[in-house]
Order: sequence, then structure tokens, then C-alpha cells
Amino acid sequence: MSTGAVDPGALVASVSTHILDTSVGRPAAGVAVRLAARTGRDADWRALGGSATDADGRCKDLPALPAGTTHVRLDFEVGPYLEKKQAGGAAGAFFPEVAITFAVEAGEHYHVPLLLNPFGYSVYRGS
Repeated sequence: MSTGAVDPGALVASVSTHILDTSVGRPAAGVAVRLAARTGRDADWRALGGSATDADGRCKDLPALPAGTTHVRLDFEVGPYLEKKQAGGAAGAFFPEVAITFAVEAGEHYHVPLLLNPFGYSVYRGS
């Protein structure tokens, strides 16, 4: 019989992401993504693991966030992807990595797409 009470430990935030290469209008496949979390503004970051984008530009197996997470950081290693796409032998990527930090609340899902091009990027909270 349920008492209607919710176990606070059962309520954790969740995160997903994908990358769209806006310079070609296609998903960015093979980009390494790392996930870190902390349990307060002044707490240390805890590396949780990572994944890589699939052919659809999505990370479908990011690690779960621990209970008590208040902030999340997604680190996208876009340099190798952009260097492969560059023509004319240009060396390096202008943005070799993109780090996105955002606040989360327990029980919410956060989908954070990265719109990427060789000289800029944009992110937003998706659905």
C-alpha cells in the first residue's frame, strides 16, 4: 500500500545531449562527451564518465547523475571532429573543446543540444 510519500533519493535529474553540425546541416558523429556533476556551487566536480555521439549525433548512454546533483558539466571534445572536416590542411580547431555548465533540479530531465560550426557554437535547453 502506497503512502503517497516520495523517496527523495529516487528523485534525480537526468541529462541527454546531441550535436548538430550547422555548417553542413547534419549530426556530428564520433564526438567524445564527458559528464561531471557537483552537489553545490562550491563543491568539487566529480567525473561520472562519458560517451561518444552516434551516427545521429546523440549520446544515448551518458552515466546517471547521483542524488543531490545541483550542477552538471558537459565537455564536448569537438577538436578531432572539426579537424577532420576542415579543408585545405588548416591546422587545429578554433574551439577544440566546448564546456557547458548548467544548474539542475531533482526530478527534471535536461536535454542540452550543441549546435556546432567551425567558428562558433550555441546551446539551449531542449525537450
